[in-house]
Amino acid sequence: MDGDLRLADLLAALSVATDLGMGHEPEKAVCACLLATELARTCDLPEPQVRDVYYTSMLQHLGCTAPAHELTYMVGDERSFLAQAERTDDTTLRGSLELMGLVGQGSGVRRPQYLTRMLAAGKDGGTTIMRATCEVGSRMAERLHLGDRVVAALRSSTEVWNGGTGAFGHAGEAIPVPARFALLSSQVVIFDRLGGPDAAIAMVRERAGRWFDPEVADTFLRTGRDLLHHLAGADLWSEVLAVEPAPNRLIPGSQLDEVARVFADMVDLKTPFTLGHSSGVAELATSAAERLGFSTDQVTTLRRAALLHDLGRVAVSGVVWEQPGPLTATQWEQVRLHPYHTERILDRSEVLAPMARIAGMHHERLDGTGYHHRLSGPAIPVEARLLATADAFQAMTQDRPHRTALSPEQATETLEAATAAGGFDVECTRAVIEAAGQRPARRERAWPAGLTDREVDVLRVLARGASNREIAEELVISRRTAEHHVQHIYAKIAASTRAAAALFAMEHGLLR
Repeated sequence: MDGDLRLADLLAALSVATDLGMGHEPEKAVCACLLATELARTCDLPEPQVRDVYYTSMLQHLGCTAPAHELTYMVGDERSFLAQAERTDDTTLRGSLELMGLVGQGSGVRRPQYLTRMLAAGKDGGTTIMRATCEVGSRMAERLHLGDRVVAALRSSTEVWNGGTGAFGHAGEAIPVPARFALLSSQVVIFDRLGGPDAAIAMVRERAGRWFDPEVADTFLRTGRDLLHHLAGADLWSEVLAVEPAPNRLIPGSQLDEVARVFADMVDLKTPFTLGHSSGVAELATSAAERLGFSTDQVTTLRRAALLHDLGRVAVSGVVWEQPGPLTATQWEQVRLHPYHTERILDRSEVLAPMARIAGMHHERLDGTGYHHRLSGPAIPVEARLLATADAFQAMTQDRPHRTALSPEQATETLEAATAAGGFDVECTRAVIEAAGQRPARRERAWPAGLTDREVDVLRVLARGASNREIAEELVISRRTAEHHVQHIYAKIAASTRAAAALFAMEHGLLR
């Protein structure tokens, strides 16, 4: 993979993770991208602008995991809520009632708690959720080198034409053009899947001039039925590559690691307990593979598979991942499917496909007790054995809702015991333990964005979702001092939400 790679091939596949994170069926983003691109060309936009529309609509929900922790706390199943909220006009009484009906659904006696939290959060809570999504999505687009116009459009991805809702209250011409096409196309695909072309057309007609740019809406109303008819029978994957504006955007093969890290961070943002997990697993697996004498190509493939191994986690509600007690049988079935989702996402890309099976096996065990393939012994390739071992060790050393983090020494004992019982490969276990024990200690250095030592301490606690009071208690400082530190951190890193701060911490390796 040393040559140039087609970026659209990578991002089209990885956009399926954003579909799942939003509670949608796969290919929703790809379908919206196709529709938006055709509409942009029908409006005679210059091809450079069509390119911005193309990537903005494909990655409209790149920040979908940013508010997952807060939403899980407020509403319960955040995926179901997001799927409904995205298409609902909550400025109407009917829309507000529909959303309230989803709050705490299925939580039994705990539902009043969720309703109370939602009411307490009010409009400010909803704005914070949208800002987290926009801030994180735009920062990730910047890391993908998609250009300033796409970055700006993703920051405005929740804005509507009349300014009635949205993260920053932008309206009309202040909303970047790509964001206008992305919003309409996304809504059309949702309503088309729910009720067919008639439902989509009726929705656009009703929201033209309120949610949607009137010109974009008018173009859709003139051409939309034919476009939707075409999309219904299209090979979405071949067409989404075919409609990319020329010249096709290419990246050096060496840049694939950065693309993988963006989506690794996207996944790890889903809960405060998993911040930095994927990059930590990749670091361990890479070091252990080198100790075992893997070839350069094997090490590269394994590192990238490790970065992307948990993509499928976004398909499972935060209610499951953040549950402090035992999981129900139904919840366990959801958990067991997350490696399957990872494998299917990666397999959609010609470039990522070689990593798919390795990443999809990260919970397999040598004795056949793992999931989702339930393979055993020689049927599990050595790369997957090593990934499973590194994943297990890294997870043990992080806090989880049902337990505190194990020390490296405790994790070593636990992993060795599981290996002796037949779960892990002996050589892989030895290599991972050696790799974990030989990580160099972090030296004193200048922190990014001019952060002080104490601000880095505060940022680490803030990233986990702690309130100002909890930060003060953990660091033994006053609540007022904690508030000042948080304000200074946000100002220095140009963020206004916990999720954006957590992403900054992961990007700069401040969590380990």
